[in-house]
Amino acid sequence: MPTPFCFTSSSPLLLLIDMQQAVDHPDWGPRNHPQAEQVCGHLLAGWRQRGLPLIHIRHDSIDPNSTYRPGQEGHAFKPEVAPLPGETVIAKQTNSAFIGTGLEALLRDKGWLELVVVGVSTSNSIEATVRMAGNLGFKVWLAEDACFTFDKTDWQGRHRRAEEVHAMSLANLDGEYCRVLTSQDVLAALEHS
Repeated sequence: MPTPFCFTSSSPLLLLIDMQQAVDHPDWGPRNHPQAEQVCGHLLAGWRQRGLPLIHIRHDSIDPNSTYRPGQEGHAFKPEVAPLPGETVIAKQTNSAFIGTGLEALLRDKGWLELVVVGVSTSNSIEATVRMAGNLGFKVWLAEDACFTFDKTDWQGRHRRAEEVHAMSLANLDGEYCRVLTSQDVLAALEHS
């Protein structure tokens, strides 16, 4: 039987990555976890209710063809997880939320060394951010059902379903850079904190 999950700090930070309308564009193709936005919203409500720290990461793409480019509809946050006035929003231009941003300095300055990561996409910005967070010494928990990704063609030209891509990203991360959990594990730990 797995060991119950417990936070090690009294102020774990919720890090919501790239939860923007850009991912609804049909060019992204099929995805897994169609309820991920609602799951993220539920986690966000739990953090807000307890007054715990949270940060929204917004992708401000500089690629003129990106659905995440500022000035277009896709740049807006998804309504289920839109920031409230006063909540911290950090803009990034690469896949990792730590590159070219003040995220690491802010986390260290505030003493927020334990992170719960959610968002999109598991195989891109989530994986890049979690790897860096783990390498920088942060304690990272990844709520797998609050993340999603898309179908992808692998380097040998084989089509991989989003569920497979998601599962491989989790396998790459779990145990080395983070601990993968469900949102229910995270919420149960919040109740016992």
